[in-house]
Amino acid sequence: MLHPDYQYTPKLIYAMSSIIANNVYAVVLASRILGKGALKGGMPFYKYVSNRFLTLAQNILIGQKLSEYHTGYRAFSAEVLKNINFMVNSNDFIFDNEMLAQITMKGYEIAEVTCPTTYSKEVSSINFSRSIIYGWGVLRVSIQYRLHKWGLMKGKIYASSP
Repeated sequence: MLHPDYQYTPKLIYAMSSIIANNVYAVVLASRILGKGALKGGMPFYKYVSNRFLTLAQNILIGQKLSEYHTGYRAFSAEVLKNINFMVNSNDFIFDNEMLAQITMKGYEIAEVTCPTTYSKEVSSINFSRSIIYGWGVLRVSIQYRLHKWGLMKGKIYASSP
């Protein structure tokens, strides 16, 4: 999956799919945070700080150690797509985070590769008010994940496989 906003180079598709095809990992994320891709590529500082804060919160609540959860560049094995019920997920930006929570709940490991990015006025991007809504959604998904893991609630996105 590559978001169509021209922030990411498609040149990593082969490398990411190769990791999956060779059964090294079932999920690969292209990270703007590994290396210096985000700020070097022009990511607005408030988005960078928000990304880092949300990622820290998610790593604590979800129990991962990812450099970022918010990339628009991801690759999934067919097995992963068959074994998570992504059809119950949101039809909004939070969909990607719900998928990562489902993937983690199923026990799949996630690889990351560094990815350069480009931010410009021509590049479509989520605006500030949508970013706030997205951030609250990220926290909601992460808290629900933790509560589900503890058996304190049943998250509908983890209820059943497709």
